[in-house]
Amino acid sequence: MSTPPIIGARIPQLGAREKVTGQAVYTDDMKLPGMLYGAILRSPHAHARIKRIDTSKARALPGVKDVVTGDDTLKVAYGNWRLVPDIQDEYVLAVDKVRYVGDEVAAVCALDADTARRACELIEVEYEVLPAVFSVEEALAEGAPTIRAEKPGNLSLTREIEYGGVDEAFTRAEYVREDTFRVPTVSHAYLEPCSALAAPDEGGRVTLWTSTQTPYIVQVLLAKTLGLPENHVRVIKPQVGGGFGGKMELRTWEFCAAFMALRTGRPVKFTLTRADELAYGRRRHAMVLRSKIGLTRDGVILAKDLDVLLDSGGYNAMGATATFLVGNFGAMLYRIPAYRYLGRYVYTNNPPASAMRGFGAPQALFAGECQLNMVAEELGIDPIELRIRNAMQAGDSVPGVATARTCGFREALEKVRDASGWVEKRARKRPGKGIGVAGCSFISGGVFNWFDTKYHFTSCEVRVFEDGTAHLLTMASDIGQGSDTVLRQILAAELGIDIHKIRLTAGDTAVTPKADLGTWGSRVTLMAGNAVLDAARKIKEMLAGVLFMEYDLNQIHDVAFAGDRVFVRAKPKRGMDFGECVYKALRGRRGEPLTAFGYYTPRDKGLVTPAFSFGAQVIEVEVDEDTGVVSVEQVHTAHDSGVPINTMAVEGQLEGSIHMGLGYALSEELITVEGRVRNATFLDYRIPAAEDMPPSASYEIVTRDPEGPYGAKEAGEGLVSPTAPAIAEAIWDAVGVRSDTLPITPQRVLEGLGKL
Repeated sequence: MSTPPIIGARIPQLGAREKVTGQAVYTDDMKLPGMLYGAILRSPHAHARIKRIDTSKARALPGVKDVVTGDDTLKVAYGNWRLVPDIQDEYVLAVDKVRYVGDEVAAVCALDADTARRACELIEVEYEVLPAVFSVEEALAEGAPTIRAEKPGNLSLTREIEYGGVDEAFTRAEYVREDTFRVPTVSHAYLEPCSALAAPDEGGRVTLWTSTQTPYIVQVLLAKTLGLPENHVRVIKPQVGGGFGGKMELRTWEFCAAFMALRTGRPVKFTLTRADELAYGRRRHAMVLRSKIGLTRDGVILAKDLDVLLDSGGYNAMGATATFLVGNFGAMLYRIPAYRYLGRYVYTNNPPASAMRGFGAPQALFAGECQLNMVAEELGIDPIELRIRNAMQAGDSVPGVATARTCGFREALEKVRDASGWVEKRARKRPGKGIGVAGCSFISGGVFNWFDTKYHFTSCEVRVFEDGTAHLLTMASDIGQGSDTVLRQILAAELGIDIHKIRLTAGDTAVTPKADLGTWGSRVTLMAGNAVLDAARKIKEMLAGVLFMEYDLNQIHDVAFAGDRVFVRAKPKRGMDFGECVYKALRGRRGEPLTAFGYYTPRDKGLVTPAFSFGAQVIEVEVDEDTGVVSVEQVHTAHDSGVPINTMAVEGQLEGSIHMGLGYALSEELITVEGRVRNATFLDYRIPAAEDMPPSASYEIVTRDPEGPYGAKEAGEGLVSPTAPAIAEAIWDAVGVRSDTLPITPQRVLEGLGKL
């Protein structure tokens, strides 16, 4: 059966007009009658014991309606949802101790925001300041101060992967090199700061509107920390102005909004400032990565040994997942017959790190791809040829972890080589100009089959009506990536109706099916898309029966759904409008609604994910040897995303990944001194601007994955990873400066040139 034409079409995001005209409603746009405004008191110390909190002056301030501290809560530890319950170590407000500058100590709600902030200043906290550590090396050193009593030595957890006889493989290697790489902590820098608004409901229930990627996870954790039944908490996701992994956990302001709404009987809203986000928000993990690789003299990889220290900050957050994923991505892209990984997650007194776009892949692939470029240089092998020689192919696996059922990596490498003129440009040295390459791979629907969940991984509900329209209800969260449009494309393709005839309701735990873990791990298109297909096919079975009855057909006839009609494929005149078919089905069911639930759970499809995307990127740069400034002149990207559902959306995701990768490579870093962020404004924290975006060309490598809806796989998140190592290699090619540390600032370039 041919693919419906709407699959692969270029469709602007449905709802884009509302966003660009300012009509879209975000959480901070919302106001409710009698609403109170919240503010949070944060710790000024990186590590201290809380000896006393006096809130009396704050409570006495006119306009203040409530003040809460950790002692007012149930003191329920939470974090990382149900992945690894035994390392949940965070409280909604600090209890006994603070562990980073900005740790939340108390909260206030008042008639206006200025009064709430003033009340926070009146709260008196007596601290016993304790010694602090701000690097993983310091934290692991003998005699380092203990951040958590239950974790002496500050090692929160370890993750290991090993197969293939690593030590023996290294003895056979004809070439071995070992390098250490350092990557910094960076911010998600989403445009919409976090905001949460809660209102009390009857019977002790509460409704929370919040800027989140994971409504159901927030519902579960909020109910747990409030001591309420799960169904007493309703979470609604309005429009979200970007997340990139930074809005996928329960956070203090969400709890405080709900808690104080229940205590005061009035709506309460908290909204963070940009400075709050940059100084105290979740961020990408800083890491120290030691990589050892062994090859034959002709460039065949025999073994790899990867040892990684991850900076947790003061709490674990999503650290268990990050620690595992770095090891997984360290083993991807190439056939590595012997592999060993040790990941250590280390407590420090920095603000906590957690999930961010690529989640472990940008760090692992910066180290791995830079090192492979170094290997190519020393062995005298072209970097792309070295990659092709070792590239993973369909059917290859990381033993016990994941299998790549489809893989277009080799084709992606060949495409960017040819399209960029790689061979000629590498052979012809041009002063100050260079060209570099890197590859990438990413999960397509995060599974993590160690979840303890009573639900399917995702579900949806589809309803169809006699006017020819449909209603899709899903917990999958569109946070700007365009998944609401993609899911409607899938439903429209399967039911054969116009996409504009589909209403979508998403992200409301009281209305939409709960079985969806949210937007992370590039999971929505594959997982929610498969659930939509399941529901749509159940609807089609109900409607096909109408045609069989109407035309006295037998089972050999194939019923088609296209052009807003239901008809016999071999005899298209034997059919009727979609709405008429629904009407007749409803009449035959005596008015029982035509509703179907769709589910998808990828059991036995790997520990991590049912599918992997692959890609390759070639980047050209010019380096000013007097100033050290690096200008990116051209980007060529080939991406195996299976079959693109929405080609325009895939291109948009690619461009967003290049933007984020540029910042990671050249300018972005949260500068922290003694645990305090020093560049907490967009004037000082330099994300690339529109004029910094280079010309780029993208090429789709179509592989049609058997697990994805219509063959689709991940598009966008994986492509945040190759930009930094490709730029690093291009700088080397241009001026002979290698960098094992990000970002590659003008200062670092000049130091490498011996000019500083």
